[in-house]
Amino acid sequence: MLGSAPRPRLLPDRAFPPYAYLPGRFPHPLRHPEGHSYDAEPDATVRVDAALTSEAFRWGVDLFNFGYYWEAHEAWEGLWQTSREAPGQRTFLHALILLCAAGVKLREGKDVPALRHARRAAGLLRALRYQRDFTAAIGMPPEELADRAEADALAGARLHASVSPIPRAAFAFTIVPD
Repeated sequence: MLGSAPRPRLLPDRAFPPYAYLPGRFPHPLRHPEGHSYDAEPDATVRVDAALTSEAFRWGVDLFNFGYYWEAHEAWEGLWQTSREAPGQRTFLHALILLCAAGVKLREGKDVPALRHARRAAGLLRALRYQRDFTAAIGMPPEELADRAEADALAGARLHASVSPIPRAAFAFTIVPD
């Protein structure tokens, strides 16, 4: 059951944004003067070998677990951009970013695009199934995350549609790094 257990915070001292962005419904966080991250300083660059244990990664996990999917994508995108020399890690981060896109679509009640993003993410995650670094980063084997994400996306908008600025997790699973 979604929301049946409390979701742990990894960075409890860091405040969540005042709203979870949904395209066309709220001010764009970066481009609009009323956006929650307008004029915000970008996160510091993180070394590739430290990315999956970094504060930036953990912040993305917190955002994702609590329904801030667009914001989680932003937190992980910088790590993805700097991982050009680590193709497995780049694939892993790409998969997480696709899950963020699926989460946004689920919150919007758009089943078909949500499932498409979740399936693309699942394909990438299944390609990483024997890599322990990724299991530790998300607290489960990548193929398990793939299965859970697809199942939740298949459940679709009938369970998760929420266009409220107050975020609501669209996925029943929680990412909890080891």
